[in-house]
This record gives sequence, structure tokens and C-alpha cells, in this order.
Amino acid sequence: MSGQGPSTGLTADALKVLTFRNLGPTLNNGRVVDVEIDPKNPNVWYVASAFGGVWKTVNRGITFDPIFGAYHFTTCCVVVDPKDSNVVWVGSGENNSQRSAHFGDGVYKSTDGGKTFKNMGLQTSEHIGKIVVDPRNSNTVWVASQGPLFSEGGERGLYKTTDGGATWTASLTISKDTGISDIAFDPSNPDIIYAGSYQRRRHVGQMVGGGPEGGIWKTMNGGKNWTKLSAGLPKGDVGRVALAIDPKGTVTEAVEAKDGKKAVPAKRGTVVYAIVHAKADERGFYKSVDGGLNWTKMSNYVGGGAAYYCELFVDPFRPDTIWSANTPLDWSRDGGKTFTPVPNMSSV
Repeated sequence: MSGQGPSTGLTADALKVLTFRNLGPTLNNGRVVDVEIDPKNPNVWYVASAFGGVWKTVNRGITFDPIFGAYHFTTCCVVVDPKDSNVVWVGSGENNSQRSAHFGDGVYKSTDGGKTFKNMGLQTSEHIGKIVVDPRNSNTVWVASQGPLFSEGGERGLYKTTDGGATWTASLTISKDTGISDIAFDPSNPDIIYAGSYQRRRHVGQMVGGGPEGGIWKTMNGGKNWTKLSAGLPKGDVGRVALAIDPKGTVTEAVEAKDGKKAVPAKRGTVVYAIVHAKADERGFYKSVDGGLNWTKMSNYVGGGAAYYCELFVDPFRPDTIWSANTPLDWSRDGGKTFTPVPNMSSV
């Protein structure tokens, strides 16, 4: 005001020194939800984030470039075609169920190593659970869709394309409230597929994370027919399921020698692991050694909350070693009997 000395306010000249700057790595843009390494070039990785799109490195993580910003910022999974590294699939919509989970608009495909992408459909799926490509035929792709989180309906279930995404067929549809959260191929025969169904609904103040329609399903003929597995699994309401198959295929056990004959190993079947969320006395870590016909509960371990985690990976080199995604990465070295946090990756 006049008569009270010089003004103490900011001047135009003072504001000139203030400029916008890139916050770079200090910018927090959400959870990392998937990492895919090119099976033909281990220098190339793709990283999918919950709120930051997809990133690519060609030098094992020294530098990353964003490759999906023009299409969608919310992703759940990224897959490189095992036969053609130029083909990259991305699922949009976070595959978790917390209140902050953003929705997507279907699946995307790149045929030039991530330079450009095209939306290939399933636009009302909103939350993709997983994408897998048939190792024998690049045109055959499976998409597990969890479906909308806050409402019923949508393209919810397990979908299959045999023409590279031009058209999609619903292979396993359960109901307007139940989608598919995880799928896994049998390494000895990709026509044998396991799928985990997930009955869920999120409301502002609560989460319905399971029901009688949840469970583990199996097809022996590429999705033409499905059977819900039951022997040894929880009988009541089932929540989210995580699936993993031993990449070494089958396990064997020695057959006792008789009449002086030499003992020989006997094939027992494909080893399948599962985290099954269910009621307190039934939830836990399950194992089958006969391709899912019979299951044994190995422990009470279910990892972190089903709304955020529930993913399994079997170590391809060390027997009975299973990795479980959690806030700390967990692992088991005894076939699922016990799980502990990995203390330091350098010691693994």
C-alpha cells in the first residue's frame, strides 16, 4: 500500500527463473505388474506398469523407453510371441481388484517390436488377467479376462483367437459375475490348458472376492470342452486362483524291482501348482502330480492379498522351487511346504 515502503510481492523478472523441468525417475507412476524377456534375445525386456504404460529396454535395463503412451496408460500384462520377437501382445486394465484399479479397453498387438500397436478387440473386458500365445502357432492366442470390477457383464471369461486377433471366440464362459484370472499350458501338449475362474465384485466399501463359481478348470482338446477339477480342492466358495506348471513337464518315481528285474522310473504326470483363496480352513498352496486329477494341500500359504498379487512361477532349473509374487518376493524350495521372503536376490 502507498506510504508503507517498497512492495514485497513477486516481480515478473523474479518469475522468469522458474521453468518446468522433467522430474524423471523421481516421478512415481504406479506398480510394475509384469515383466517379459524376449525369449530369443535376453537383452530385450518389456515392463508393464499399472499406471505408466509399457516400457522397453534393449540393454538389460540400463535404459528404458516408453512405448505405449499413445494407446493406454493402464496395463496388466505383456507377452512376446515365442516364434516371432516382433510380435508383442499387451493387455490393458490392471488385473488386480483394489479400489484404485483402473480399467482398460481390450488387447493390443504390435508387429514391429513395440514401435506401434493396434487394438485387437475385447474392448469391454476392462481387466485382462493373462495372455498366452500357443508355442506352435503364432495366430493362436488365449486371453483370460477378469471382466469389469465394479459391474457385471462385459467380455468376461476365456477367449481364443486362431487368426492372430482378427476374431475372438469365447472358449470358457461361466457367468456375468465370474471371469478367468489365470491360465497355463501343459508343456508337453499346449492343447491341455488349466484356467482359474474368479467370481468377484468391488464396491466402494467392500470386496466380494469369491463364490461357488470359482475354481480350477481343465481342457484336453484346446478349449472345446472344459472340466472343473475338484479332487482334493476346496469344496466351498473359492476366490482367486494362481496357476503354474513345472516346465520340466512330468515327475517320475522309482518302481520297485521285482523278480530280479531292474527298477525303472514310472511316469506320474504333469506337476501343477496352485494358490487357492478360499475359506480359512481350506485356503492354501496346492499341488497335483497327475495333471490336476488329484490335489494335495501342501501348506496354508496364499501369499499377499488376492486383490493385489496371486501369481506363481516355477524355477526351470531347481527342483521343487517356486516363486510367488508378493510385496517381498517369496519362494519355496520344498515344493510348497514352506515359503519365505527372498532375503537378497544376490544370494539366490
